[in-house]
Amino acid sequence: MDNIEALEKRLWGAADQLRANSGLASNEYFMPVMGLIFLRHAFNRFAKVKAEIEPKLPKRQGVPRTLTKDDFARKSAIYLRDEAQYPFLVALPEDKDPCVAVNKAMESIEEDYPVLNANLPKEYAKLDPGVLRGLLRIFNDQALNTTNGDVFGRIYEYFLMKFAAEKAHDGGEFYTPVSIVQTIVNVIEPDHGKVFDPACGSGGMLVQTSHFLEKVGKPAHEAVTFYGQEKNATTIRFTKMNLAVHGLEGIIKEGNTYYEDKHNLLHKADFVMANPPFNVDEVDAGKVKGDPRLPYGLSGVNKKGAVSNGNYLWISYFWSYLNPRGRAGFVMSSQASAAGHGEKKVRQKIVESGDVDVMMSIRTGFFYTRTVPCELWFFDRGKPKEKRNKMLMIDARNIARRMEGSRRVWEFSPEQQKNLTAIVWLYRGKTDRYLGLVKEYLRKVVEETGNIESKLKVFDEELAETRSTITGLEKGLTTAKATVETKKAFKEAMAEWDEAEALYKKDCSGLLKEVAGFRKKYGLNVPESNSGQLKMQKECEPVAEHIRGLVKQVDHLFKLSGKAIDAADAHRDNNEKNNGGKDDENNHHNNQRSERRKANQLRKDLDEVRKTANEQLKLVAYFDRQVHWLQSRFPDAKLADVEGLVRLVDAKEIAKNDWSLTPGRYVGVAPAEEDEDFDFEETMREIHSELADLNKEADRLAKTIQKNFEELGI
Repeated sequence: MDNIEALEKRLWGAADQLRANSGLASNEYFMPVMGLIFLRHAFNRFAKVKAEIEPKLPKRQGVPRTLTKDDFARKSAIYLRDEAQYPFLVALPEDKDPCVAVNKAMESIEEDYPVLNANLPKEYAKLDPGVLRGLLRIFNDQALNTTNGDVFGRIYEYFLMKFAAEKAHDGGEFYTPVSIVQTIVNVIEPDHGKVFDPACGSGGMLVQTSHFLEKVGKPAHEAVTFYGQEKNATTIRFTKMNLAVHGLEGIIKEGNTYYEDKHNLLHKADFVMANPPFNVDEVDAGKVKGDPRLPYGLSGVNKKGAVSNGNYLWISYFWSYLNPRGRAGFVMSSQASAAGHGEKKVRQKIVESGDVDVMMSIRTGFFYTRTVPCELWFFDRGKPKEKRNKMLMIDARNIARRMEGSRRVWEFSPEQQKNLTAIVWLYRGKTDRYLGLVKEYLRKVVEETGNIESKLKVFDEELAETRSTITGLEKGLTTAKATVETKKAFKEAMAEWDEAEALYKKDCSGLLKEVAGFRKKYGLNVPESNSGQLKMQKECEPVAEHIRGLVKQVDHLFKLSGKAIDAADAHRDNNEKNNGGKDDENNHHNNQRSERRKANQLRKDLDEVRKTANEQLKLVAYFDRQVHWLQSRFPDAKLADVEGLVRLVDAKEIAKNDWSLTPGRYVGVAPAEEDEDFDFEETMREIHSELADLNKEADRLAKTIQKNFEELGI
């Protein structure tokens, strides 16, 4: 996959250049472009699911039956007629009008999915046919051929953000990072009833719920009913498009949630999920005063008659929508968990309700267009009696990885999500799930060790071939007129390689014997008991340690091979210079370029197999590390306080701490951990990038504060 940020910029740059040359305004261009991204995303999902379905279709007289909409609905995808498939539109003959063709594609989708009626863009007649053909080609970028929905979500958001900057569309948050949504879903487990997002944006919360249901074997259209509310009519079109792409339907209504409950879901929702706008200070207090969704009252009103901060409006709404056994999970500014004055009073009442279940802090940088730190709040109105005054505090600010292809955006890896969820399982007494996850990791360790030998064999063969090519030069060393220095450098490089390779072969042989013994003992028969799993991990640890050491040796051998290639290249260069005259200078340069290309190819080929071998080795160590992460913190397979990570607190302690719900206030500071893959130079680049983002945010906040002071006459 291309660098995602570079891909987004490339797509936007090409599309915007086309718009500028066409003379169209941004607002004329906005919906047609977003419609093409929808079609491209829809086709990707369609093609993927079609490839899965077709081999399994029942046949009559050797002929498989025709694909249907239901086939795709069961796989959370949309069915597309031939004329709505992206390759068909890209390959239109020059004598066919693409504007008519794309409009017909949209119409055919609306015919098959009535819920999309009047929601898909059909303004393509406004575009010049040449401009539309250009757009179709732009979104046929090779990098998008196998791109998943998460990346398309980011591309949607990137284009929405860019169009908003050009006043083509109202700005705002449209897209919640997938790993955050998945974490929310994992904790509240929305597997039945009414699922409601009161600030639904592009519908990502509802889509991820469907993926969760698919994993637990419950078809979304049978298990739940999706409800969404969104104030922006255009954004609702995106919500419905996003649901349709995934073969889903929902009851999505236009309305400003601050003032309206369009679905009349007070005390009726089984699950509520949301990523609402933060720190809004323009809500009319007169309009919301006395709202039944605000049982704990307003948090404060400013001199303009507006609610001082809308965060606790949202928090109160989410709580009020839940039925007596309902659960909620939502994103909220870190400011809200410890805010004072009227907000503290509302927070106190919510804590005293006994429904606050889990609080989870996450680091900055998760949001694509927002840099402020956030927290995930979880309510559970059906908590058992013994947990009514207990709250689980998790500080996950040290748990994250950089998103692939980005230096600025962070996310939870799938395993980090699972590990955080495992903590919640232990809190809820679901020890079997925790042990099941550890078993899953240990099984992956055993499975992946089985691939080590074959990957190392390929590396060894490529290393031998590289060696053979380089050492062919030794035959000419005695007669060559190369300098003493180049001869010496070449011999020293080869001697260093010899020493390192001998040690590598010895350690590699020892590792493969250890792996064979480990696999023979366990196979895929991973213990199910905690004691058995602890014992297995203890026996696996030396293997994992040797694997980590071998990774460094493979890298070292690759560096030494490069050093030998450079030394051989220098020897050859001097040899040719000393054996030729001025008349041979051109020939010398040609030979030099040719040999340098060969040397670069040697490096490239060896580097490829090095990466493959080390990826396999690191995969084994990675899953071993996940097991160790869990077992070292929860050795008894029971919830325990872990410094800097998790602590179970009660309402009395929270009351003593000014009713703060900030996890870091309770869990303490995590001890420093050694990072085996630490890269100083890359880390410094990342720090500079992050600092630039924080400076921008600080500048924005300073301007907001200055504006507030001016309004207050200070």
